[in-house]
Amino acid sequence: MTITYSCVANGRAVLAELALTGGSYQEAAAKVLRQVLLKAEPTTIIQIGSYVYHTLFLDGITYLCATDNGLDTIAPSAFLKKVSDIFTRIPLMSQEHFFPSSTLATDFQQILAQNMVEYNKSQSNSTMSTVKSQVTDVKNTMLRNMDTVLERETEALRIITEGADGPQATAEEFENTRKIPKIWWKCFKIIITTFAILLSIIIILLSTHVIPT
Repeated sequence: MTITYSCVANGRAVLAELALTGGSYQEAAAKVLRQVLLKAEPTTIIQIGSYVYHTLFLDGITYLCATDNGLDTIAPSAFLKKVSDIFTRIPLMSQEHFFPSSTLATDFQQILAQNMVEYNKSQSNSTMSTVKSQVTDVKNTMLRNMDTVLERETEALRIITEGADGPQATAEEFENTRKIPKIWWKCFKIIITTFAILLSIIIILLSTHVIPT
């Protein structure tokens, strides 16, 4: 998940905002701000188009961020709380000091940019660590399965071979030797399955932009 846009608003007036990606966020943000003022709830989550808008409403000030994924709600809340803490420490916290060309608005845009970049980087590192752990688990599981299959088939071959070497070997026992290729076929299927799982993980990473395209 990535934060692509964030802003701070007093009522419906946006005091400072920043978008890390191209796109028109202002119209959607205006709709969200209207909903926040109508409901006056501390937190709101609204999906508009392909983005999810998270808000924190404190003392008449709305802190808003847009993300490209709505599965995670805890992290955006933490981001907004951090932004609100920084904002409330500013002694000139009022709409009149935050007109678009003001130095204060420009400075706070830089604060938004810094925190958005840091947040997105930490999220990416966390996602990569999770994926690496999942890949390791899949690999270990597949290796254990291969070892189990090989052990069982090796034991079966040993029994078949011993039976075939005996003087009383039957046609049925020799027929069982035809099962040898099945061992390698099972191993091949396990390898193909492992490859498919790893490929699926890579596709997921590409679709979530964890791996840049």
